[in-house]
Amino acid sequence: MTTVSRTFTVDAAPEVVVPYLADFGNAEQWDPGTQRCARNGSGPIEVGANWHNTSKIAGITTELTYTLEELTGERIVLVGRNDTATSTEIIEIAPSGAGSTITYTNELEFKGVAKLAAPLGKVVFEKLGNDTEEQMTAVLNGLARRTEE
Repeated sequence: MTTVSRTFTVDAAPEVVVPYLADFGNAEQWDPGTQRCARNGSGPIEVGANWHNTSKIAGITTELTYTLEELTGERIVLVGRNDTATSTEIIEIAPSGAGSTITYTNELEFKGVAKLAAPLGKVVFEKLGNDTEEQMTAVLNGLARRTEE
C-alpha cells in the first residue's frame, strides 16, 4: 500500500471546509489529478453518496467510483474503487484560530498485476501530495475570502 499524508493550515473555518470537501464533485477544483468528477444520483451529501471520478496521473487516465464512507464535523472518508486499485482519502479537519488545520491522507492499494507499479507509485504520489496540498490550500483560502465578503 502506498500512503501519502500532508498536514497544513487554511483560512477557512471547519464549517466551510467540511461540506465543501465532503462534496467530492469539488475535487475538480482542489485535486490536481482529477479531470472530471460527477455525482451519481442526487439528494443530500451524506454517507453512501458516490461519484464517478476520472483522473490522469503521470500520463495514465483511470476511472474510479468514489463513495462517501464517513462524514462527521471533523472527518471525511472517501473510498474510490475500480478493478486495479482502491484509493482511500481521509481528510481530518480541526479548528485553528479562525481557520482550520487539515490532515489529508491518501492510501492507495493496487490489485493484481497493478501491484508491480507500487514502488513507482510512491514517487508519483509524493509529488501529487505536494501538489494537492498547494491546490487545496489555495481553493480553501479562496472560500474563506468569499465567506468574509
